[in-house]
Amino acid sequence: METRCREVARLIREHGNGVAFTGAGISVESGIPAFRGGQGLWEKYDPMEYAEIRAFLRSPDKVWFMLREMGDVILRAEPSPAHKALGILEKVGLLNAVITQNVDGLHQIAGNVNVIEYHGSHRRLVCLNCSYTSAFTEESMGVLPYPVCPRCREALKPDVVFFGEQIPPSASSRAVLEAAACKVMIIIGTSGVVYPAADVPILASKRGAAIVEINVSPTPFTSSITNVFLEGSASTILPRILDELGLACG
Repeated sequence: METRCREVARLIREHGNGVAFTGAGISVESGIPAFRGGQGLWEKYDPMEYAEIRAFLRSPDKVWFMLREMGDVILRAEPSPAHKALGILEKVGLLNAVITQNVDGLHQIAGNVNVIEYHGSHRRLVCLNCSYTSAFTEESMGVLPYPVCPRCREALKPDVVFFGEQIPPSASSRAVLEAAACKVMIIIGTSGVVYPAADVPILASKRGAAIVEINVSPTPFTSSITNVFLEGSASTILPRILDELGLACG
């Protein structure tokens, strides 16, 4: 592991222009369970009943039952050492952007500024009728049966991509530009099976970027595009990479 951490540090130092591509795994140590797996949200709630846009439009009160549980976890979460390490890499100019599939906002709290939220953010509410937006807060969670738009009185929805919705065009285009331009892409905590998000690292690889993958187990990326695979917790591995770069993980 030490040799591979040193190799990743060399790639970052020599090439710069890095981009992180993150999934649910980076937030597990912040107390946010992944959607899939034994403790995943989809083991408890059928996504087609609770996270499909037609289900929300049909029964927002039912869907908000799940959204409150998810929102409570997100609002209580704090950035993990892995989040903080990415914040430091951006601060010192070694990381240009974070492209995240997560909706928890922890990258911004950890100090990252250029964050592309590919699947939106649970920390914002949006009205599907008039596009009004507001912050997702403990107060909004307490409104029963659900928070409503002050303009048109329609149900507000967390500004996340539900099943049946399109990826926000601005997020998609920004992700493509960053992936095409980067020299090093660091894949962290993602299964590599959710599309179109999984196309982003593939594009980076096709454009010649070195692909570093940090995951607790191999993924479809590992045998196809990954150049350096580090198996384990990102909250352990990323601080070690920072050490190799002579940076302290605060």
